[in-house]
Amino acid sequence: MAKCEICGKTTTFGHNRSFSQRATNRKFRPNLQKTTIFQDGKPVKKVVCAKCLKTIAKDK
Repeated sequence: MAKCEICGKTTTFGHNRSFSQRATNRKFRPNLQKTTIFQDGKPVKKVVCAKCLKTIAKDK
């Protein structure tokens, strides 16, 4: 499923707006990456959004 395993970020919905201001539906998908993260000293594979990945790298 398209969901971050840390923050729970998922697909959100909005509208495309044409020049005539006609609204058609669209999706905003999170930037998900498959990475290996160390939890309690053990490597664990997780699907994480880019923002959480950046935060994890900053905390190291």
